[in-house]
Amino acid sequence: MALGRLGLLRPGDIYIHCTQLSKDAWALIRDTGGCVSLSIPIEMTMGHGMPGILDALENNVRPSLSSDVDVTMAQDGFTQMRAAMTLQRLLVLQRVRNGEQNLPPLLTCREVLEFATIEGARCTGLDHKIGSLTPGKDADIVLLKADQLDVWPLNNAPGTVVNMMNPGHVDTVFIAGRVKKWRGVLTGVDVPRVLQLAEEARDGVVTRAGFERNLLG
Repeated sequence: MALGRLGLLRPGDIYIHCTQLSKDAWALIRDTGGCVSLSIPIEMTMGHGMPGILDALENNVRPSLSSDVDVTMAQDGFTQMRAAMTLQRLLVLQRVRNGEQNLPPLLTCREVLEFATIEGARCTGLDHKIGSLTPGKDADIVLLKADQLDVWPLNNAPGTVVNMMNPGHVDTVFIAGRVKKWRGVLTGVDVPRVLQLAEEARDGVVTRAGFERNLLG
């Protein structure tokens, strides 16, 4: 609030997490053109406070989604989308059961998909280049396999992506038109070497910290 009174909040400023904010703080973010990025799974796991998905929407702030503390929680976009979808529904439906009136609408899967794509691009000031399949933008494209037993038959594309898919459904990825994953295989990445380096780094941290590894603990 003090920063707002000093006129230091600017359009495009990104506010992360946004748990436990007052109504006045949300109004400041909205009125100064700020952007919000939510990391809902880690916010719940680490007890940051109630994630701000409902507060953001009720203040006409369309959030983007991001990950945090990736060594302890799944960081993929599917996890972030599903958390946003289910938490917003839970909060609204609880208020329905409590007999409240004039409630916000339930999120649609298309809206949540936008949070994970164009809203993230907008928050980072890159929506003129990425975030949607639009002529003139970079060809950032993710192809998903929908002919799998866990998602077939396909009835609604946004619903399937948000509610049912996971990273295992990512078949092919183009970044700025360049192939980064093709038919399930990363390109230009020495995966065994990456795995080896990750294991060595983990072992070094554990050894220096004096921890005893316990894979079943």
